[in-house]
Amino acid sequence: MSKPRQRMVLYRTVLHEGLRDDLPSYLNKDLLRKLWPVLRTLVGRTVRAVWEDALPQLASRCT
Repeated sequence: MSKPRQRMVLYRTVLHEGLRDDLPSYLNKDLLRKLWPVLRTLVGRTVRAVWEDALPQLASRCT
C-alpha cells in the first residue's frame, strides 16, 4: 500500500475487525507505531485502550 490513506484505512479495519491470525499478516509493528498518533484518533475508545494496554509503546508515542 503506497498511499498513506489506504494504509490508514487498512490498519483501522484490521484493528477493529481483524482476527488474531490477521494481525501478523496485515500489521507491521514499526509502521503501527509510526501511524499511531493519527490512527488512535480514528479508532474507538475501547480499541484504543486495548491496543495501548497491549503495546504501551503506542501510548508513549502520544504523550
